[in-house]
Amino acid sequence: MKLMVLDGNSLVNRAFFGIKLLTTKDGRYTNAIYGFQNILLNLLTAHQPDAVAIAWDERAPTFRHQAYDGYKATRHGMPEELAQQMPVLKELLTHLGFVQVSKAGWEADDILGTLAAACEAKGGTTLLATGDRDSLQLVDDATTVLLATNKETIPMDPAAIREKYGVAPAQLIDVKSLMGDSSDNIPGVPGIGEKTALALVQKFGSLQAIYDHIDDPAIKPGQRTKLGANRDKAELSYMLGTIRKDSPIETDPAAYTRQPGDAAAAAHLLASLEMHKLIDRWQLESGSAPAAAEAAPLETVEPSPLPLVVDGRLYLAQNGNDNWYAVQDGQVFLPDTDRLAALLDGDAELWVFDAKPLYHLALDHGGIGKAIRFDGKLAAYLLNPSASGYAVKNLAAEYDVPAAFACEAAPDAGVLTALLDKLAAALDESEQRKLHDEMELPLARVLADMERIGFGVDAEGIRAFGDSLRSELDGILQSIYAEVGYEFNVNSPKQLGEALFDKLGLPPRKKTSRGYSTDAETLESLRPYSPVIDQILKYRTYAKLLSTYVDGLLTAQAADGRVHSTFIQTEARTGRISSTEPNLQNIPIRTELGSRLRGFFVAGEGKELVDADYSQIELRILAHITGDEAMQQAFLHGADIHRSTAAKIYHIPESEVTPQLRSASKAINFGIMYGKGAYSLSKDLDVSVKEADNFLKTYLATFPKVDGYMQDCIAHAKEKGYVETLFGRRRALPELASSNFQVRASGERMARNTPIQGTAADIIKLAMVHVWQRLREEKLEARLLLQVHDELIVEAPEAEVEEVKRVLRGEMEQVVQYSVPLTTDVGTGKTWLDAH
Repeated sequence: MKLMVLDGNSLVNRAFFGIKLLTTKDGRYTNAIYGFQNILLNLLTAHQPDAVAIAWDERAPTFRHQAYDGYKATRHGMPEELAQQMPVLKELLTHLGFVQVSKAGWEADDILGTLAAACEAKGGTTLLATGDRDSLQLVDDATTVLLATNKETIPMDPAAIREKYGVAPAQLIDVKSLMGDSSDNIPGVPGIGEKTALALVQKFGSLQAIYDHIDDPAIKPGQRTKLGANRDKAELSYMLGTIRKDSPIETDPAAYTRQPGDAAAAAHLLASLEMHKLIDRWQLESGSAPAAAEAAPLETVEPSPLPLVVDGRLYLAQNGNDNWYAVQDGQVFLPDTDRLAALLDGDAELWVFDAKPLYHLALDHGGIGKAIRFDGKLAAYLLNPSASGYAVKNLAAEYDVPAAFACEAAPDAGVLTALLDKLAAALDESEQRKLHDEMELPLARVLADMERIGFGVDAEGIRAFGDSLRSELDGILQSIYAEVGYEFNVNSPKQLGEALFDKLGLPPRKKTSRGYSTDAETLESLRPYSPVIDQILKYRTYAKLLSTYVDGLLTAQAADGRVHSTFIQTEARTGRISSTEPNLQNIPIRTELGSRLRGFFVAGEGKELVDADYSQIELRILAHITGDEAMQQAFLHGADIHRSTAAKIYHIPESEVTPQLRSASKAINFGIMYGKGAYSLSKDLDVSVKEADNFLKTYLATFPKVDGYMQDCIAHAKEKGYVETLFGRRRALPELASSNFQVRASGERMARNTPIQGTAADIIKLAMVHVWQRLREEKLEARLLLQVHDELIVEAPEAEVEEVKRVLRGEMEQVVQYSVPLTTDVGTGKTWLDAH
């Protein structure tokens, strides 16, 4: 039999600290539960054990604590965020059928040792999964430790231990008795470190043999003195460090065979934890709530054709493969495309799940989808913007919505009505219904139209640009080869590391399990050491431009000569829209070469592009939201905000503000919004941390209302558990309750910047809705093509350009009324580059 024993506490700690803090929408911590399951599933897949035992420590003192008061006395207590997850994890493992074992007075290590010895005695083999190297002493021909590290799990057999440490597995106890263990507060022999301990054990074989040969010349006088004075500590450490093999637990390996468990309860618990993919990985049938034993079987409903005329409220969702189903009063309908298109602009009130494809259909048929009143997917996103995905089945399980009936042709139809009703009620309760009705739902129509229209591209220009990039890349490669002295694969981190650090002798910065790090940060730090670094960075930039943008855009070009990006409305936690296939929001503009790509996005024949960009929108929101009069006055009088800020910070006239002072002021203005501290700011400004700290303190003293606002943001978010934009969009911040300083500091940064960045995202979304509606109301041919951060691009017939400029400026600047005006920069041109 092959028995696998998991050191539960070791692995759950590794999962907890290895994954950022995760919570459900109602604030329950989940990262350790999620990470532990991934570790367990990966172990099961890789090793296919016959039985699995999961060993846990108990809170009660062990015999080691009784023998030595200081044992593990320096250990910090379990973080509260992890402690809350432990009973939930153990409940889940029970539902999944795993046998868990613990014993008061004994440690999980002793359970591992006992089970390994028992399995070996019965002729079996044991795999011990742990992140704790103490268990390596248990390794023998029948027992292998699967040592979990930050990157991988390493099998440790006797040969591997001999190769790494130069001793047999059992001799590691002798090594620890000499060197001690600070993590467990095992004293060892003061002054004897790992190197000396290994050398002594390699020479004499054991602790006892070392003391039997204490006068041997191989033991140096200083070592002899330390050993002689601390024999009691060494022997105590030997006892403390020895894993016992006689803990009073069930030792028959067959007793740890996985049990049937309760699949429905496991699925239900996973759904409530919002771990829908793990339901599939565990091959559980359903994430829905377990039905009561006495409940009657669900009535089976057969779908019908949709009537020509439908009144009342109808619920509509996709059934895979672009097929849709509708539900009304417990009846299921499967409409064809023409009937569905007519329905979208008919008299029924449609509550749908995922409106954007329906708006596509309506627009393709000359309508606008006016019958759509509610979108469950958008509601679910507003209620939980950090979820990994949104699907009817998963959400029904998550919100405890039972099926009202069964329908084989539309498996989710039985939950759709109740789910959408429940999401709407939750949206009302969170006071985000207005956000859904006036911003997100009409925006879905706008995005559908933008996807349909696409953006024209100059394919020949892109090809020529690609050819020039390839030529440049060849030259750069030759320069790199000449500098290094031989040809190699620059795209291989391993080969690049060997070239830079072995061949050229540059100072390595970081080393991973796969070799030297050659990431961007490392290369930037090496610029002063060799001219080849500039060439390598240039190579990476050009190669990225070529593969991602040149080749990517050509591949994405459709038969109509345009690229039709997909805009994603339910991804970013801050509320921003994202773009994919291709990502048009990520076209590089910071370098001259990258910005040239915008020159290949073109207006159609007889048309121009009109580009409107908000000017410093986030700083204007900061001025409004903080109520700082000095900042507001600068915007009200059209001043250069960075110059004005610098003048106030340094108490000098604006005319005396140097470019350097303005640059520092700009960095601080934006740094404050992004929650940057002195260290990050020092890197931006290329000054010392002390200087950056002085800049920040001076700024906050000059603008006290900004500092007060930042503190209020954090206090409000800690009290509520979430932060809000000015439009009421919520973002949960469990990080603020973390016991870990770094996690908590990250939460405070998000609490400060989310209201500003999120409000800016909301404003541009609302502006898009207003611009789209206004263009149609005025019966203009111009169409909105693209949104990139704070920028909108419209394609307009040449005769409409001036009118479109007026529409863009008016709708964007008047979308909200704040204490400072919103202003836009508007340009025109035949290409995106010319218009911006």
